[in-house]
Amino acid sequence: MPALAHVNTSDIGAAIRLGCRTMSSVFNADDNDIPFFGSQVWPEAELNASQIYSEAHVPGRHLNALLNAENALNVYVDEGCIDRHARAAFFSYSGPLPLPLNRDRIGGPLVHFVPHNVREGFHALYALAHFRRSARAYELAENSIQTIQERWHPQQGWDTDFLEGNLGLTFRPSTFIVGLARAIGPLVKFHRSAGCPIALDLALELAQKATNEFFTPSGQYDRDLFGAHTHSTTCVLSSLAQLADLTRDAPLMERVRAFYDNGLNEIRDPLGWVIESSADQADPDRGEVNNTGDVVETALLLGRWGYPQYYQDAERIMRCHLLPSQLRDISFIQEPANPLNQDGKRDLANRHLGAFGFPAPYGHKPVDAARISFNMDIVGGAVGSLCEAFRQAIHSDQAGHWVNLLFDHETKAVEVESPYTHSHLRVRAKQPGPLYVRMPTWVKPETLVVTGIDDKPRWRNGYLALSNPDINRWITIRFELAEQEIVLHHRTREIRARLRGDAVAAMTNFGADLTFFPAPD
Repeated sequence: MPALAHVNTSDIGAAIRLGCRTMSSVFNADDNDIPFFGSQVWPEAELNASQIYSEAHVPGRHLNALLNAENALNVYVDEGCIDRHARAAFFSYSGPLPLPLNRDRIGGPLVHFVPHNVREGFHALYALAHFRRSARAYELAENSIQTIQERWHPQQGWDTDFLEGNLGLTFRPSTFIVGLARAIGPLVKFHRSAGCPIALDLALELAQKATNEFFTPSGQYDRDLFGAHTHSTTCVLSSLAQLADLTRDAPLMERVRAFYDNGLNEIRDPLGWVIESSADQADPDRGEVNNTGDVVETALLLGRWGYPQYYQDAERIMRCHLLPSQLRDISFIQEPANPLNQDGKRDLANRHLGAFGFPAPYGHKPVDAARISFNMDIVGGAVGSLCEAFRQAIHSDQAGHWVNLLFDHETKAVEVESPYTHSHLRVRAKQPGPLYVRMPTWVKPETLVVTGIDDKPRWRNGYLALSNPDINRWITIRFELAEQEIVLHHRTREIRARLRGDAVAAMTNFGADLTFFPAPD
């Protein structure tokens, strides 16, 4: 396989739009347009259905991402795509009780209940209720919450006698974190959007158990307690941050911060790669971009709560891992033989363009990987997180206008030209009010040269504060993108990375194919 061309990965909006294109191509024409879940691009390319995740999982991830992209960026999303995902989501709820269920085979009945999927089910219903004002989705979400309150107990867990004995469902047990705790986030979104008290009540109940037993004040990570599926840990972390933000719960946000600063480091590296599974036998370089996206969302909320160093972490993660890991070069994907004309083997290279998956820090193919896959749900997770970053890059409130992420970006109030794509950082105020521009921690105040303002700028909690900038006058902020070398300590290898500012200039790749960055000299 060839090395990939190293493309510009600094444009959040372009990555979102490309991911939306991917999510519009996942429907299985051989299965009434139920979306595919599994995918593989090497050694043999294929899209496939899942006994556990196709209808119960993928629609929620994609509806949340597609409709957020439409809202945040005005991205055009074909309504037929939304309808197909919505039909699949409603189908998953059409079994003997209002919970997201899955079939064991194409054409079979809904027989699998996996609590892991409750999060994705609520994401589908929230997105349809909020962005499409779907009364059906709202009513179904309320019925689902009531069912959970009847059939789940914080200490005793799920009523498996009823689920398996009375209803004949196949129940897949898991830890609380890998299961129902994941639903906190979409419940928070549902209450924020619709003012649904029972959604908030359930979110608070789940959060109470999560903080009593798992996310303790020490901020430690216990794999046996949490479960080895690390995306569940990161999505519960971001869910707790969303709940703390909604309820203005400072102690809860401090629990989030304690885990971010401590336990999270057991499963992530400094550039935001997160191992897919923390099990002992797991591939040491196989990550999962869902996990990385949740870390970014958590960092954005911590940044908004007055800790600007987390904004810097979010930007570094996006520049160094999340954005580079999107599949932009599909030239290596070979179309498989398809004598039966199966949809899962048709036009696979184009259908994977824009996907996110299970990368190593240095490329799409971990050194020892036997295959390369891009499970289609991950595209939704990554795009949803990028939408939150797009919203928070520049934020305006009563205090003024805040430039939090140094990407090329423009809102009604401010325009930014990034120092990574231009010779210097430039900012233009388009509306009156104080302007705050976050400065990376590696910038020394005495080295800054600021032109285009009459007053001397001040430093305020990691921001360059401009009290009254002229409207439509470009302000140039000159500083060097500092170079440094860091080492990523993975289980079986150390990976050297040379950074220029908060972006990777070069990274060790061990001779791997399909790499993201040039190798160091």
